[in-house]
Amino acid sequence: MSQFNPLISRRELLQNSGTGLGALALVGLLGQSAQAERNLDEAPLAVATPHFPAKAKRVIHLFMNGGPSQIDTFDPKPEVNRLDNQPLPESFVKQLQRTQRNRVGKLFGSPFKFKKHGQSELEISELYPHLSQHADELCVIRSMQGEIANHSPGLLLTNCGHSTLARPSLGAWLLYGLGNESDELPGFVVLCPRGMPTAQSRNWTSSFLPGIYQGTHIDTLGNPEELIPNLTRNDIRTGSQRAQINLTQFMNQRHAARRPDDERLESRIHSMELAFRMQTAASDVFDLQQETANTREMYGDTLQGKNMLIARRLSERGVRYVQIYHGAGQPWDSHGSAISNQKRLAAESDQAIAALLSDLKQRGLLEETLVIWGGEMGRTATSQSNVKDRKRWGRDHHIDGYSVWLAGGGFKGGTAYGTTDELGQAVAENPVTLHDLHATILNQMGFDHKQLTYHSSGRDFRLTDVHGHVVSDLLG
Repeated sequence: MSQFNPLISRRELLQNSGTGLGALALVGLLGQSAQAERNLDEAPLAVATPHFPAKAKRVIHLFMNGGPSQIDTFDPKPEVNRLDNQPLPESFVKQLQRTQRNRVGKLFGSPFKFKKHGQSELEISELYPHLSQHADELCVIRSMQGEIANHSPGLLLTNCGHSTLARPSLGAWLLYGLGNESDELPGFVVLCPRGMPTAQSRNWTSSFLPGIYQGTHIDTLGNPEELIPNLTRNDIRTGSQRAQINLTQFMNQRHAARRPDDERLESRIHSMELAFRMQTAASDVFDLQQETANTREMYGDTLQGKNMLIARRLSERGVRYVQIYHGAGQPWDSHGSAISNQKRLAAESDQAIAALLSDLKQRGLLEETLVIWGGEMGRTATSQSNVKDRKRWGRDHHIDGYSVWLAGGGFKGGTAYGTTDELGQAVAENPVTLHDLHATILNQMGFDHKQLTYHSSGRDFRLTDVHGHVVSDLLG
């Protein structure tokens, strides 16, 4: 039998027929080249069994990019309030990084009152009146530690486990390990209104994992019917498009058969098929009018409210990892006017986050859904520089003792884990690194973080590199 010999090239056929438009809808999934020895050619997104029974099946990561102030939100510091407007003691100044020593101002007490909430009496700032109603479901870590007090390294460390290299992101690792429960939606979706965060697509990269595991970025500020560009086609009937896709995929498979070691081709083949199936499913999941008026009112008719509701709809349809950034760039980066900025940003998200937790709980999804809140760093307990106008005081970057919280997924609710010193300058007890947090999250998803590996460039890689341990005290 003679070999298939087309009169025109594959590239020309795609350009002329327009069938590549559907694949453009998932350009974020195509990712970078993958060099690995494990054979993922057959159904790379098929549901897989983890190492042991999991407590959580999916993750919703609420990313307050820029770095929220822990002493204004979840880590009260009465001693800082008592010494407000006084110089930071020299013994503490010496502990600062050199760049921060030159711009450290006076101690900056929080104007926000803290109150004990729930049976656990967890202390939460008045910035979060709605979220505080869920105090008994929150596991607050007050002793997080980063590595480099800058945004891009912090974002990469938080998402990818490495502060300088764009290694595979947590969402990509989970999709690689667990597969996708949905055959009509990507398993890793990133919602970010107005554009992209600092470090951009490196935050959800698949790196050396096959490109099919990379996150799909969606700017949720746009027209709901056009959130994913080129998703729908009006110039061709569905049946005819299906026939074109089948022909293209046949040619792709023939091309790939002669290149068995090129996983980039396999990623694109699977992406094209998923893009075709997404044309109906994606339009449906972003149509919030399908929700009841009461549900939409609970979340709020705001950008953050819509993002949280979309995240719930994606999660219940099988999307494995949904990440929501507060906005493009680094909105929580309050170097100036910190108090007014934190107040505004918390008000934008408080109702929506509380609604997400309530909605998941009402639907019986919270126990198996892990919700994560936090940024890539925290803020200092001092003002940045000696600005005279207190209303313009800002807080600098802080990585030695900041706060994140988790809810659901088997984490111990009503818990405040770890402590910082009396002036909030450093961790005093139970430090938790990002590697520790990643190891603990993977544990709840059913994985031994040391065993979830991928062979690349001559060695096995893992999310936690050579670090990390499971923090069992965080678990219920």
